[in-house]
Amino acid sequence: MSGTIKVYCADDHPIFRHGLCDIIRHAGGFAIVGEAGDGAVALQQIPGARPDIAVLDIGLPRLSGLDLARALGKLRPPVPVLVLTMSREEAMVAAAIEAGVAGYVLKDNAADEIIGALRSVACGETYFSPAVSGFLVRRARARAELVAARPEITALSPMERRVLKLLAGNKTSKQIGEELFISHRTVQTHRQNICEKLDLRGPNALFQFALEHRDEF
Repeated sequence: MSGTIKVYCADDHPIFRHGLCDIIRHAGGFAIVGEAGDGAVALQQIPGARPDIAVLDIGLPRLSGLDLARALGKLRPPVPVLVLTMSREEAMVAAAIEAGVAGYVLKDNAADEIIGALRSVACGETYFSPAVSGFLVRRARARAELVAARPEITALSPMERRVLKLLAGNKTSKQIGEELFISHRTVQTHRQNICEKLDLRGPNALFQFALEHRDEF
């Protein structure tokens, strides 16, 4: 990305948010195009602000950073999201990845990492704080082991993989259809195709497979 990188910041702690915005402004090559203290306001403002990147606290009130990230991913064009959090928990990192974030920065290290993280995301790359990188390595290893054990999983389409992820989150076909903007019947077709490609048989085989491998596809 060439030229000035436009950034929108949302965090419900004003002192932290203002300090972060100052760091970004003074780094050179960035412009703050808006900020908010809660997710609902951010969702209203971001389409008009047209940022290149949104920096969001995961724990935003009214609309969480991850829910906001999912909404911003549905915009056209989508807005890349870099989330801020105190959490080093693997479950939170996995949830952020499933929400489609491009970056994950621990607040403890935000002052040191935010500029590098923003530049990585602006170049179309991802950035995850080194403190949580071990989880990413384990996730990649688990995915490689799954492919080695079940090479047929590579035959799944991107949409079929998304359906699997949502099934692992205990979503119904109706809920999956609403989230992916497809019909209930189309979801059922995807489920049938997944079962055929993976040779899954039985009423609960697909759901069990999705749960067992939820962090691997």
